[in-house]
Amino acid sequence: MITIDIPGFKQLELIHLVSDYNGTLAVDGELLPGVADLLVSLAPLIKIHVITADTFGLARAELAGLPVELIIAPAESQADTKLQFVNNLGADHVVAIGNGRNDRKMLQAAAIGIALIQREGGSAQSIVNADLVCHSVIDALNLLRNPKRLIATLRS
Repeated sequence: MITIDIPGFKQLELIHLVSDYNGTLAVDGELLPGVADLLVSLAPLIKIHVITADTFGLARAELAGLPVELIIAPAESQADTKLQFVNNLGADHVVAIGNGRNDRKMLQAAAIGIALIQREGGSAQSIVNADLVCHSVIDALNLLRNPKRLIATLRS
């Protein structure tokens, strides 16, 4: 668990990291450099879930051997599927990361929603529903390794 007290925002007890795959951890279906090492380093602190429609069909192979739970979402109603998954985990204990329009609901529901704008872009609706925006999944994951960065960004 990652515990963070953000003055004027929230006291967080983060148990779960829920991440999109394509456009978030991967580009064109291939895991971005450095992501695997960060997931391994975060796994002792937080349970990692990757939920994706797996557009390129590579998620299972790319994530093989990493300490993550992979959930392949149906092509229909992805935003609602991701929201329900976050709610079932207990949204108050979830940090969610995503870039797509289908991530907008989970980003809004999670205790901390992090929207990304990387090579595949970022949905304007997801950006509006997030608590913060990063230009790199490496930066987003490092926020969890260095919680004072979250405090500096989100305190009021």
